[in-house]
Amino acid sequence: MGKEGVKEQGSIPTSKVQRAAKFISTGAKVGGNYVKHYTKKVFNPELSKDELHKDNANDIYNSLSELKGSALKVAQMMSMDKNMLPRAYQDKFVMAQYSAPPLSYPLVVKTFQQYFKQAPLDIFDTFTKNAVNAASIGQVHQATKGDQKLAVKIQYPGVASSVTSDLKLVRPFALRLLNMNEKELDHYMEEVEERLLEETDYKLEVERSMSISKACAHIPNLFFPNYYPELSAERVITMDWVEGLHLREWLKTDPSQEMRNQIGQALWDFYDHQVHTLMEVHADPHPGNFIIREDGSLGVIDFGCVKVMPESFYKGYFSLIKKDLLIKESELDQIFYDLEFISDKDTDKEKQFFKAIFKEMISLLGQPFHADEFDFSDDTYFKQIFDLGDRISNDKEFRKSKQARGSRHGLYINRTYFGLYNMLNEIGAKIKTTKPDWLKS
Repeated sequence: MGKEGVKEQGSIPTSKVQRAAKFISTGAKVGGNYVKHYTKKVFNPELSKDELHKDNANDIYNSLSELKGSALKVAQMMSMDKNMLPRAYQDKFVMAQYSAPPLSYPLVVKTFQQYFKQAPLDIFDTFTKNAVNAASIGQVHQATKGDQKLAVKIQYPGVASSVTSDLKLVRPFALRLLNMNEKELDHYMEEVEERLLEETDYKLEVERSMSISKACAHIPNLFFPNYYPELSAERVITMDWVEGLHLREWLKTDPSQEMRNQIGQALWDFYDHQVHTLMEVHADPHPGNFIIREDGSLGVIDFGCVKVMPESFYKGYFSLIKKDLLIKESELDQIFYDLEFISDKDTDKEKQFFKAIFKEMISLLGQPFHADEFDFSDDTYFKQIFDLGDRISNDKEFRKSKQARGSRHGLYINRTYFGLYNMLNEIGAKIKTTKPDWLKS
């Protein structure tokens, strides 16, 4: 059922000019917020930036919610990388994982006419006029056909064609919010653009959903819905409706530690099999993409973002995660070159500095792999991760680097693991950290 009282959108700005105008007006509001902050600071030198961050977060989120698409997706991604943003942005942008203003029904009908030459009620026996869920790239309606209960995901108009231009427009906000240098951000945005273009291809999503679901069907306590290619198109996906609770709703029921561990184990096993066996991974592990069912299984309901790993990247990256890093210095240097942590442009001093930082980062990320069991409810571990993130982002040597650091393939793999770890922390799960044999030493 649609959420009552949620205002629907009758149109989305789809032309480059309309979307650019929206970004410009938002930029003006953000600029005004800075002027207001510094004017107040003249009279109160002790004034913190909390109010400024809150005002900016509201203005940016409200604007991106109307535009939808890539820009809102970037906000969602930034909310997951919790050590990248002030809390006001995290709290506001996390809404992109769950709720955005839904599209009105006439626009939904228009999409169906375009791809099926029929309205939704010509295809399905029932179809909710209101969206039951609206996020960054599409919204979900509930439908029935015979005795089947279905979820129908419809992509917002103009999202696919505006990915490239939107990312250019969101660049100034990202530079200011993420505290990155331009080369680093461009390196990051190139990979984001590639994934987002794939994410707008719903035919590819249906293929990947069916393929990964089949490959992971043997994993205990996991559930995958069926997909219906004949009822899907470039901008529409039809799949089984999955009954259950989103993670945060489920946690409010105060589940037992046994159930927390069971759901956490299913999540870990799902990612372990994808990364180390399939070499491709569901790279969007946020709570909105999973449903906890009444029988204690974890339903996976969205395969929009999948990262395929080249074998050379996989071997280099995970060799650094081994507990006893017994690699010759020359071989270790080659891995750092291959993963683009260091380059020939670096001085010897810079090479030593960046190697030390990335060894520390990957060693910290690898801690769960270094034990047979790991308790993700341990907040001290996450404090170490956030403290390291803060230290690196404020380090002058790191910030003055004129080149991007790290392979573009690492962006989504790091994001996947930090997203996975954050979810396991929220669940409060203690799990058996299964891993391939070659990583056990």
